[in-house]
Amino acid sequence: MAKETIYLDHNAASPLRPEARAALVAALDLVGNPSSVHAHGRALRNLIDTGRRQVARLAGAEAKQVVFTGSATEAVTQAIVGGTKAFSAGAIAVSAGEHAAVAKAAEATGLPVWTIGLDAVGRIDLDQLVAVLARADAEGVTLLVALHWVNNETGVVQPMSRINALVGPTRHTLFVDAVQALGKLDLDFAASAPDMLAVSGHKIGAPAGIGALLVKAHADTVRLIPGGGQEQGRRGGTESAALIAAFGAAAAAADYDSEAMSALSVHLERGLAALAPDVVIFGQGATRIGNVTDFAVPGLGNATAMMGLDLMGLSVSSGSACSSGKVGASHVLAAMGVPKDLANCALRVSFGWNSTLADADAFLAGFETLLSRRKRDGKAA
Repeated sequence: MAKETIYLDHNAASPLRPEARAALVAALDLVGNPSSVHAHGRALRNLIDTGRRQVARLAGAEAKQVVFTGSATEAVTQAIVGGTKAFSAGAIAVSAGEHAAVAKAAEATGLPVWTIGLDAVGRIDLDQLVAVLARADAEGVTLLVALHWVNNETGVVQPMSRINALVGPTRHTLFVDAVQALGKLDLDFAASAPDMLAVSGHKIGAPAGIGALLVKAHADTVRLIPGGGQEQGRRGGTESAALIAAFGAAAAAADYDSEAMSALSVHLERGLAALAPDVVIFGQGATRIGNVTDFAVPGLGNATAMMGLDLMGLSVSSGSACSSGKVGASHVLAAMGVPKDLANCALRVSFGWNSTLADADAFLAGFETLLSRRKRDGKAA
């Protein structure tokens, strides 16, 4: 009999929703190319159009603003690499807490990258953002400002209304990584300041391999992949109707309950404090998304802890899945001023659409066992 496992890594990828699975399987039964004008092609095109409307609705966007991509990383790259060319940017401004997809795309442009720091609780330093904008104006540089809405490691929600107010009225371009915000916060892309916004399917219960870049009309010239004119000429390549249908179905089914998620995290954090009074919860003091707890117990290395928990059937991470294969200190925590020794102890527990209080209790029981073993082994030594 297979060992039961409990999945607590929704910020890396959320389990496939039944609605997304059903839409995916149904679409796979169809044959054709969605660009073809015959009946088979039109059936696939209808799936894409429906999926586009569903994703747009969740993001508070117009359907025509949604450009489907192969992933959020592709959307980010299209926005940054394509955006710097489309808007003749002379430099890129990013925060020190950005996902690797943003940092690497900025680096790939070959343009100067101006970094905005984080404060001790993980918020983007707005004074530094003001200074960067002033510097750009003084030097006559057009900026592409690329910032995240919700940090994928700490769950800290950035002051997006203030960022919008600072960048929106300027001549500079604002791109927002909203991968961890979609389906968790009320987005209103159509009426808000960002020129472009990236989202991902597998964070909300769709399969991996599908994302989207949302673009305002004036950013319609942003390109990265040339091709046969798909996605209104904005992203070449035959669309995957099946993945788009699944993304749309997941978006339509999204029913994030912020109070319920927050209750799970509060329960978890109270339990951690009872087990380890010296536990450090990263991002405390800032507004955080309710589904994630990033924490450390001093002296308990995350590599050892993750292996021990995995053997107990508990799947957690030490941070971003795109970099946690190289277990070590997080650049996000480093930007917050967290000492390296403590950052090397960081663990991330993230809940999602099918998480329960029993999952949180199972983690606490497993973590208590881990701490007991550590204490026993320490005494034996």
